[in-house]
Amino acid sequence: MNESGSMSGRLRAYLQFLTAILYFFFARSLAFHGAEGLVSDAWLPLVAQAMLVFLLLLGFAAMGFWFNRQNHPIDEQGLPRREGWPREMGLGIAMGWGVAVACMLPISVVGGIAISLVTQPSSWAWLLVDAVFFALATLAEEVAYRGYAFQCFIRAVGPVGAMLGFAAIYAIMQALNPGASRTSVIVSIAFSLLLSTAYLRTRALWTSWGLNLGWKASRALIFGLSVSGVGSQSPVVQGDPMGPLWLTGGAYGLDGSWLSCIVLLASIPVLLRVTRDLDFRYNAPVIVPAGIPVDLDAAARAQHEAAMGAAAPAPPALVQIDKQGTRGQGEANRAQAPEEKPAANELPRT
Repeated sequence: MNESGSMSGRLRAYLQFLTAILYFFFARSLAFHGAEGLVSDAWLPLVAQAMLVFLLLLGFAAMGFWFNRQNHPIDEQGLPRREGWPREMGLGIAMGWGVAVACMLPISVVGGIAISLVTQPSSWAWLLVDAVFFALATLAEEVAYRGYAFQCFIRAVGPVGAMLGFAAIYAIMQALNPGASRTSVIVSIAFSLLLSTAYLRTRALWTSWGLNLGWKASRALIFGLSVSGVGSQSPVVQGDPMGPLWLTGGAYGLDGSWLSCIVLLASIPVLLRVTRDLDFRYNAPVIVPAGIPVDLDAAARAQHEAAMGAAAPAPPALVQIDKQGTRGQGEANRAQAPEEKPAANELPRT
């Protein structure tokens, strides 16, 4: 019966995973087509990502509430407003920035990066808009690839199977980008494994979202490099890396560089190190008391009596009589007794 129930539960989780994946493609199409009818081309990417985040959160929350009876479906998706969540996200941003810098340093030494700046006031305003775009785009990725669907897949195939499965899905989606190559597919797999590890260590999307944001926004907005083949992401900084293709990724950016693959894989042990406290806090098993209450003192006493036999009754306490005290008490009683008088017909004794 337990094996049958376990198989039924995994099958139900797998069907929920498929439903979530199909809804993702539906929401993605609806968001981009809806944004095209609302705004101009300049605002299209930002509005489309905002609509996609809204549709994903709303749809997955409805699935969690309906299928899994979740009382707080937004929190269950990986966005709990728990204590220290800004620190978790800051940790992810710092690590994503560090990975980008680790990839940029060899390029700077071997070939270099030609950087041009645009200092117009309007460019700085659009830089803020692009920062919001990256925040929404990376949040949409985390909700889609490590949110409700990922959690259902964990219940169906386990954590390792879910990590590998979603790494393959993410790589296939990235392979559809113009200019993608075999190297970019492998880099996508390494990056997905890193982000999935961040979720499993913290049981939330804050760290993985920050890592995704730091890795992509820092390259695009600070160094002016292409991200997944899309250039001109920063209206202020434009960068042109120089060096071999395996090092720079060419026009596709660091997402198609073998150097990025090595650095991303090497970042997994670092991530395990810096998330030790979060892993202990949110992954340590909870000890739940079970059974019935037991009076340990009574049980020990019963065991002792069974081993030693019934105790002999205690002898009665000895009573010591103080003769001197009793004699003195008798004299006192006679002194208090009334003096006997002779009867009327009794002659006095001589």
